[in-house]
Amino acid sequence: MSLFDTKDRIDALVKELQQHNYHYYVLAMPTISDYEFDQKLKELEALEKAHPEFLDPNSPTQKVGGEITKNFKTVTHKWPMMSLGNTYNEQDLIDFDQRVRKAIGDDFEYVCELKFDGLSINLTYEDGKLIRAVTRGDGTKGDEVTTNIKTIRTIPIKVNGANVPPSFDIRGEVLMHKAAFERLNEERIENGEVPFANPRNFASGTVKMQDSAEVAKRPLDCFLYFLYCDNSPFKTHWESLQAVKSWGFHTSKENKLCKNINDVLDFIQFWEDERFKLSYDIDGIVLKVNSYAQQQELGFTAKSPRWAISYKYKAQEVETVLEKVSYQVGRTGAVTPVANLKPVLLAGTTVKRATLHNANEIERLDLHENDTVLVEKGGEIIPKIIKVNLDKRIAGAQKINYIHNCPECGTELIRKEGEAVHYCPNDEACPPQIVGRMQHFISRKAMNIEGIGAETVEALYQKRLLQHISDIYALKTHEIELKQLERFGEKSIQNLLEGIEKSKTMPFEKVLFGLGIRYVGATVAKKLAQHFKNIDRLMQASFEELKAAEEIGERIAQSVLEYFANQAHLKEIDILKAQGLNFEIEEKEVVLQSEKLSGKTFIISGVFEKYSREQLKDLIESNGGKILSSISAKLNYLVAGDNMGPSKLEKAQKLQIPIISEDDLLDQLK
Repeated sequence: MSLFDTKDRIDALVKELQQHNYHYYVLAMPTISDYEFDQKLKELEALEKAHPEFLDPNSPTQKVGGEITKNFKTVTHKWPMMSLGNTYNEQDLIDFDQRVRKAIGDDFEYVCELKFDGLSINLTYEDGKLIRAVTRGDGTKGDEVTTNIKTIRTIPIKVNGANVPPSFDIRGEVLMHKAAFERLNEERIENGEVPFANPRNFASGTVKMQDSAEVAKRPLDCFLYFLYCDNSPFKTHWESLQAVKSWGFHTSKENKLCKNINDVLDFIQFWEDERFKLSYDIDGIVLKVNSYAQQQELGFTAKSPRWAISYKYKAQEVETVLEKVSYQVGRTGAVTPVANLKPVLLAGTTVKRATLHNANEIERLDLHENDTVLVEKGGEIIPKIIKVNLDKRIAGAQKINYIHNCPECGTELIRKEGEAVHYCPNDEACPPQIVGRMQHFISRKAMNIEGIGAETVEALYQKRLLQHISDIYALKTHEIELKQLERFGEKSIQNLLEGIEKSKTMPFEKVLFGLGIRYVGATVAKKLAQHFKNIDRLMQASFEELKAAEEIGERIAQSVLEYFANQAHLKEIDILKAQGLNFEIEEKEVVLQSEKLSGKTFIISGVFEKYSREQLKDLIESNGGKILSSISAKLNYLVAGDNMGPSKLEKAQKLQIPIISEDDLLDQLK
């Protein structure tokens, strides 16, 4: 490889790995497997070592993790949260053991621990009380999420016990158990939201939520595994683990004290298969030299301790035969291909189906009928096809092409520019869309109609008693037909009708969410309701006015416009209005604190450090100011935070509108 080629390769790897780091640490949405990432990182390290003149100070090899979001206060770690060196083969562990022996001799022990697949957290205690919880961030500083972490039941707010230091940090991993993840992800799909890929993403996303009340509803757990303090009362890591357990911390009962590297290898081999019996995900094993004095003697490299290393298990893979590809139609019309497989045992469960995501994935895999495929199940709950074994492809096998028409109603599918998913546009006559939309409307997070479930909706649809959402409110006129349904007695019918009537008191944001507008989840519905106040203003809003609302991007704005452009949807809303559903929010009275902002108009955009956007809005209005819905020449100030939309900034600059910060606004109120 020439010097020019080497430089190009290093630059390409740096750019790619930085992007993967961002997706993993900041967005909690990995775009590459751990194994692939580590291989690319090793390649980059080798190239940089051979050509130090091309070393970029911002290279991923010089950093511990990802970037910091601006949603939470940034806190610097007293003890940096360094990454561990890792390996996928046992020889590297034996080499690690030899290096340790060369440095400190043969008289030492290891502590072996499960490597949890979750979100790393640092907890700070003073006088036995939890005062701060900070995410790993970039290893040097992270986001303070204390309020959210306090909602996790296994984390003690106060600790007692022997030898509790007056001040200490303790490290751990926040995770979600697999059963809870599956249950909550089902709700997410039901709400028309994108499901999380695995429990780690769900745990990470939950910890970063703004509303701690919502965090409290999600069953997170946390295993603690390392104590930091000045003048530690303990001589070994094992001794400290026993102590923190007695103080009330949740530690893993699977930890093991090992006398030598052979014990470590036995531990790793045991958990190779046993890990699938755990209620949570692990992706490897961590081994640490037990003695604190020996840890200190071994020291650190620039990025990781020399006294610890992690062994990562490769995701389990198995070959099986693709029997056919079927297609599922969701309530929003999204058509998802599914691989139906010859049943095979994988990671402790029998696998019969695997997701194919979209047409791009079918094309990427180049699937043919009856192909022998390699299926993987790592941190993902749903197995996926990795590749095709071309050596076993049957001669003359037909290529599998993504369908052109809806498998349920026959309508030609559409695919919007820039999107990977195909949709059936026949939302008024495609059975799974109709049923799914009504099931969504009655669900707990939407209208929460008691006395009617998903199966009942299906049955009422088959009997043609329900064809539209509005038909739910006409069921009171069909009591005779209801009595003829199986398992529908007088009491059941009474509960159903009472539940329907009670749902009329649900707030506007719930009704809006219940309509099932594509991309409008529960949070977005709430933001739209708060911004536009009623359904009429929302229906009349332009594309720019929609984007001016908090957290509303182009895709959501376009989807809302398309929904209200459909006359059938407008007719439904008119019927629901006539039935007495809430299509406006109850305006809260603004108590005027001062007239300091009287006559001034504002738009708030971005993320702020001291206040949320809603709090800033209240602050402006309570001091006489007015919030506008879009940028125009009438605007006096654009209050700009981090990550604000570039189009708003550009338009404000073009109109020469003053752009002020959060602090500038607060200065006007002094």
